[in-house]
Amino acid sequence: MSNTDTSAILIAAITDLQEETALALVRQRLDAGDDPLLIIEDCQEGMRQVGVRYERKEYFLAGLIMAGEIFRQVMELLQPVVERQVSGQASGRILLGTVEGDIHDLGKNIVNMLLSCHNFVVHDLGVNVSPTVFAEQAAQMQPHLVGLSGLLTSSYDAMRETVALLRARGYQGPIIVGGGQLSEKVCEYVGADHWTTDAATGVELCHRLMSGQVQG
Repeated sequence: MSNTDTSAILIAAITDLQEETALALVRQRLDAGDDPLLIIEDCQEGMRQVGVRYERKEYFLAGLIMAGEIFRQVMELLQPVVERQVSGQASGRILLGTVEGDIHDLGKNIVNMLLSCHNFVVHDLGVNVSPTVFAEQAAQMQPHLVGLSGLLTSSYDAMRETVALLRARGYQGPIIVGGGQLSEKVCEYVGADHWTTDAATGVELCHRLMSGQVQG
């Protein structure tokens, strides 16, 4: 079976909430030496499709909860593998949180795990974090990067307020916004320096920023 086949089957298993099948496929791909970041990308696509089915009222809240539980178990399988692959000195300090009015934390938690595995020191403020708390913690922690997470379109105004307050309080480092529905236009609206729609790309962006390959 090709990588394309196993990828499509894993995405379908998560989309269809087939817990045992999904976990078995993840174990199979890990045993075969697949890159755990590629596995995460497939799982994220499955989760995205679960969200689409929820929006279409094909799934209800119980389906979202079940999908989240499947993803949690997948991450438990992947985390030791990612940690074994990465070693070295601390990459930098990152302040992270989901903005005020939004309680989604799945994407943020994945980013946190991956950043930690890549030796970033991550201070996760959690969800529904006010602009004031972000600004106070940035002043106290002096992070190299700030990451604002938000899944809802209604979170864009909170992102904008947070970016404005961070800048007003003197934080001059790069600010990254992350969320499944973001775009360049949203990034410009909220005043952030960079944006990402998935965890793996976000981690790569943080590395490039820390190594000076990206201005901002």
